[in-house]
Amino acid sequence: MYIVIVGGGKIGYYLSKELINQDYEVLLMEKDRKRLAFLQSELGEVAFYGDGAEIRYMESAGFSRADVVVAVTGDDEDNLVICQMAKKHFNVHRVLARVNDPSNQPLFQKLGVTESVNSTRLIYNLIEQSIETDEIVPLAALQQGNIEIVEVHVGPNSPVAGKRVNELNLPQGALIIAVLRGGQARIPTADTILTPDDSVVAIVESDLEEAMANVFG
Repeated sequence: MYIVIVGGGKIGYYLSKELINQDYEVLLMEKDRKRLAFLQSELGEVAFYGDGAEIRYMESAGFSRADVVVAVTGDDEDNLVICQMAKKHFNVHRVLARVNDPSNQPLFQKLGVTESVNSTRLIYNLIEQSIETDEIVPLAALQQGNIEIVEVHVGPNSPVAGKRVNELNLPQGALIIAVLRGGQARIPTADTILTPDDSVVAIVESDLEEAMANVFG
């Protein structure tokens, strides 16, 4: 399976690493040359220079043979253009988009990009399920603060496999909000035991992503 990811930010970078580890053929497009240099130092030839919203770069990246195109740039307009072009011009079977502004999600749906993810909405839903309604953290505080949502995979040799959540040596400023297991999201308790192939969703301060990854090996 050939997967093209447009946007070499943290989401695109970690998604590419995970897919490469699962032996998928991946190409990661990034138009910022400084960021591209970092991506190439980490991922090699998988990282490719190009503006994913321009057709000439789409052609160079091989959109015509892609099985999946994922648009995860920080610009909703670009993500929508990328997904529409992938579907209508290159006949890509499956497209997925990151939606940065929750108010734009209906537009993506209306224009045929039915598989879209909004991290703000995901955080809201997870928080709403785990605390009382009158204790919900305002979304504005999450958006304006130095906070991000991350997903970390528990590999078979991960040092956290078999441990309870309350046994994890998490960096201060990180909070586990969900465990994804068998296609289902679960709100963990202190006694939830992590198993290989789990994925952990956490809210972390943006400068703690590397520290969080190191906990999981």
